[in-house]
Amino acid sequence: MNTTPSKTTTPDETAAADAAATKDTETKDALGTSSEAGDSATASDDLATRPEDDAAAEGIRDEDLEPDPFETARHGVGAGAAAVVSAALGVVALTGAWSGRVAAERETLIGQIKTSGGGSAAQQISEIYGDAWHTTALVNGVFAVLALLVGVVVLVRPAFGAPAERPQPAWVRAVALAGVALGVLGVLISAGMYFDLFASLPSAGTPAGG
Repeated sequence: MNTTPSKTTTPDETAAADAAATKDTETKDALGTSSEAGDSATASDDLATRPEDDAAAEGIRDEDLEPDPFETARHGVGAGAAAVVSAALGVVALTGAWSGRVAAERETLIGQIKTSGGGSAAQQISEIYGDAWHTTALVNGVFAVLALLVGVVVLVRPAFGAPAERPQPAWVRAVALAGVALGVLGVLISAGMYFDLFASLPSAGTPAGG
């Protein structure tokens, strides 16, 4: 009967086998931990780029692209106010202002004072009537020039300075053009009145038997 002698394991070999098994276990645990960490990172990235977040971001961008009604309403307020002022000044230049009437009455009073001690008819006409007429024309001309200047500034303002995000509203340009037109018309009429182009001063007639 043949008997195979059993392999005898030494203490050193047993310790080496235990160390190798322990190392394999640690390696597997490390690989498992790394895999779990990678999965967690991937899941976090997926959560960070969810479709809901993308939709929300797109919604915010869409809102930013849409014009704000309050911002649109505020756009052109200053230019619009200046255009209205220009048109109003043009109307005042054509119809006359209370300041012109006051100035004319003052000139009339001054003329009466000057001619109270005597004077020719021509002098009385010039001092009492002519000066008041010319003063009214001068005051109306000042209002007409102001209307013209303000309207021109409103029209040429977009060409200077930083470019605006939106073009000037059409109604602002229309009102400013109306102010310019009224200003030009007022200047022409005031100049005609001041230089007696439309109607000359009345002249004193020759005394009878003279």
